[in-house]
Amino acid sequence: MSLIARFLLGPLRSDVEALRPALYRIGYAWCHDTALADDLVQETLVRVLARRGQLRDALALRAWATKILHHCWIDHLRRRREFDDWESLEDSHETGAETPEQQCDRTRIVACVRAAVARLPMAQREVLTLVDLEEFGYAEVAGILGIPVGTVMSRLSRGRAALKQHLLDGAQRTAAHPVLRRVK
Repeated sequence: MSLIARFLLGPLRSDVEALRPALYRIGYAWCHDTALADDLVQETLVRVLARRGQLRDALALRAWATKILHHCWIDHLRRRREFDDWESLEDSHETGAETPEQQCDRTRIVACVRAAVARLPMAQREVLTLVDLEEFGYAEVAGILGIPVGTVMSRLSRGRAALKQHLLDGAQRTAAHPVLRRVK
């Protein structure tokens, strides 16, 4: 790469590279596979850099890159023909260190939430992760996914309700079958 090309790509490349963790979180939330999420992010970053001339507003880089990630995800699902119907707390001590019990509780909670999110239909999972985890606005999510804002709102509402029900069902199962047992 020439010195001029490096100079021109420098700021954009660093901005794009800074998006990698957020893109990975979104990709992982959608596919629940570390290797696939990494591949999706890699493909997204390649497309972002290759199409950098199409970016009209540098402030919209995050939403634009996330939209490209969504296209990569859809392309992956189409290749595999595995897709859904698209329409259809912790306390801290003064030291800040976690106790083993807190670490175990946090790990269980994270596992329960991830499992509940994985049970959501893909359309709801996409909207839920973009709005609640990545804090995109409704209009940004509509642009990323290519759907109306009203559809974003209804999918988010249904997704949150389903997620709540999945978590309540899991809590009831846990209460019915306690984790601790008596050892003699």
